[in-house]
Amino acid sequence: MSLEIHWLTLTLGLTVLFWLPYVLNRLVVRGVGGTVANPRPDDALLAPWAQRAKAAHANAIENLAVFAPAVLAVHALGLSSSLTVFACELYFWSRLAHFVVYTLGIPVARTLAFTGGWVATVLLVARLAGLP
Repeated sequence: MSLEIHWLTLTLGLTVLFWLPYVLNRLVVRGVGGTVANPRPDDALLAPWAQRAKAAHANAIENLAVFAPAVLAVHALGLSSSLTVFACELYFWSRLAHFVVYTLGIPVARTLAFTGGWVATVLLVARLAGLP
């Protein structure tokens, strides 16, 4: 397994777990029945941190839709380099930081963490485009 695929696998596993905190809050706020029922306009609101965690999870999925194909293309085309491995590591740690600081409500740190993930994806796309 290439290091890029290793980091992609860790990123996928991380993203799979991002729903847990806000669903646990939903269980506390709405109970089991309210959690498994279809959403209704009169549902009790989640805690602000849980609403941010849900938004961070959605953002992680949106960005994964660009990052994952880039990693797979780098792997399939044999374009692995120390820079592409770094980009995959940067993406993982940036997305973890993004989820944590977004959930905690730290706006500047959230933007910096998001930017780290964006830079990582740009590095992969640049490699696919033939840049070093």
